[in-house]
Amino acid sequence: MRNAASILKERKSRQRPETGPEAVIEVEDLVTHYGDRKILNGISLEVRKNEIMVIMGGSGSGKSTLLRHLMALEEKTSGSMRILDHDIDKISRKEFLDVRKKLGVAFQSGALFSSMTVGENIMLPLYEHTELDRMTMEIMARMKLEVVELSGFEDLMPSELSGGMVKRAAFARAIVMDPRVLFCDEPSAGLDPVVASALDDLILDMRDAMGMSIVVVTHELDSAFKIADRITILDRGDILMIGTVEEVLNAKNDRVQALLNRTPEEDTMDPDDYLNRLVGEENPGTAHL
Repeated sequence: MRNAASILKERKSRQRPETGPEAVIEVEDLVTHYGDRKILNGISLEVRKNEIMVIMGGSGSGKSTLLRHLMALEEKTSGSMRILDHDIDKISRKEFLDVRKKLGVAFQSGALFSSMTVGENIMLPLYEHTELDRMTMEIMARMKLEVVELSGFEDLMPSELSGGMVKRAAFARAIVMDPRVLFCDEPSAGLDPVVASALDDLILDMRDAMGMSIVVVTHELDSAFKIADRITILDRGDILMIGTVEEVLNAKNDRVQALLNRTPEEDTMDPDDYLNRLVGEENPGTAHL
């Protein structure tokens, strides 16, 4: 990992908009189980207007589960969540669907439909959720392709694109309806460092140009430090800390530093717990996805 001084110097070279105190997503005491397994243990956080919030954590920390909750795709065990000033447990189905239309999602693999052209993939949300005519949808798709620097690629098939281009096309589809909040799952996964860095720049540019809040799940430290306004670090279903890049870099928490320095943890287990595991009586509260 690069030293803290070089990371912070690089961040200061780019003007960043004010995020302000207004929250677009508020989560309080969120608890989730998969069967008997407790995945999230009383998570509380907020995502602010115009903010890029990065969610990090080791494998099995619960970050993917948390992301699905923030996208209103997951059933929780308990807790509360407000999205765009709506308590999602107290609104009608129509209101819920209206809220969902204001959320954009860029999936890890891109998730483009292989039987559709790039342009058709981008127009799909417009077909599903609007009554716009074909010409208007094509114009909107071309505009979003301009934003992600893929102008002129609308007639290609996804198989004709490189990995980085697929990710950009996925971003274009995610923002075609001008969402208030954009969710990105591992946007740099599988990309070489140069392409990944360009994608980080695109995320920053989209936030600045469109005034969105963006939530990014990533395990790429360089990417997180480059784009984040704040970082949430999860560990075994709990929040270790939420803070700015500077606060995270200077954190004294051993688990945070282990994540930043990629230091393997030495897990110790009580003999009774080990025996219970062997006989199939594992404590469900100790297992996390």
